[in-house]
Amino acid sequence: MNEKLHSCAQWLPHYLWRSLSRTLAGGRTKPRHIYFAICDHFEPYWGKADKGTARKRLQRWLDEYPKIAEKYRDSDGEMLKYSFFYPEEEYQKDDLDALAELCHAGYGEVEVHLHHDNDTSENLRRTLLDYKKRLHEEHGLLSVDKRTGEIAYGFIHGNWALDNSRPDGRWCGVNDEISILQQTGCYGDFTMPSAPSNTQTRKINSIYYAVDDPQRPKSHNWGRNARVGNQEAGLLMVQGPLSPAWHHRKWGLIPRIENSGLAVSTPLSRQRVRSWIDIGVHVQGAPEHVFVKLYAHGTQEKSLEMFFDQGGMSQLLELVQEEGEKSGAKVHFVSAREMVNVVQALEEGMARPEECRNSRFLSHLSHQVRQAG
Repeated sequence: MNEKLHSCAQWLPHYLWRSLSRTLAGGRTKPRHIYFAICDHFEPYWGKADKGTARKRLQRWLDEYPKIAEKYRDSDGEMLKYSFFYPEEEYQKDDLDALAELCHAGYGEVEVHLHHDNDTSENLRRTLLDYKKRLHEEHGLLSVDKRTGEIAYGFIHGNWALDNSRPDGRWCGVNDEISILQQTGCYGDFTMPSAPSNTQTRKINSIYYAVDDPQRPKSHNWGRNARVGNQEAGLLMVQGPLSPAWHHRKWGLIPRIENSGLAVSTPLSRQRVRSWIDIGVHVQGAPEHVFVKLYAHGTQEKSLEMFFDQGGMSQLLELVQEEGEKSGAKVHFVSAREMVNVVQALEEGMARPEECRNSRFLSHLSHQVRQAG
């Protein structure tokens, strides 16, 4: 309970300030484009599972997700490339070979997830560089920054403890983590929101840049908004929607927390989808482009049942499409990488940012095709 109260005290002031600002400005801008992504903390060995259990969980995705993805196309005719943030500490070559095959067929992209504890800066840097090289060179995964030619990656921190942000210092240990992520090729962090965890940042519902203070934890607690016509220094933070869940109340009175998680405990509903769009995460100066980034723990048995046995994944994609159409917006299914490319296209003032899924960070396969051409 104390952790939840501490978390709410962190983010509620910014929620209230942001709501008031939008009201004074005349209400929310009607969206014209909605960019939708699911960033999964994809952990086949969750709960210290054995190899057989982990492979069954992975196999459900290999068997079931393509059938669903093929059924639903966005306004551009694209299916949803699922973003699999795969933990470094769960790496097994044969599992990544299988997941890479799914991704190379166009159904998803793998990014970096990491759980660590009592770590050092030197070890963290070595771990990230080794892991991205393995994923790229042995499995053809991750992306390439076409401006530098370097391997690039998106990141989610395990246990939400990005930049040593837990008050007790557990599950990280590295105060200069933001700097190390930038130096090792991270193009964006997708960890937040984390409420009701006490790692939740004060700044919410934003796309912004965190500038590291290497001597202190939680440098991403605040930052400068991404904005049209300008690119700030720091690590890009892409947050999902966070708000009181006015439509989902405990004992019919107290609003629960809408933290953009896809879980059995937070049932999917049309009201939730509407709230994700209404919250209006955007690049400053372009509120008509709305970003909806959700998270899941898609290999846990309850999630597998919800997504595949009970039709939750299909229902989700249907509702997003329907609510997008009702609002008069075009829905674009994007991966984490594609979402960042659109953000940067907006920052650079490109004429049609919705067509810039591959403007800077190219998937491994796209990079190979480009080189061959």
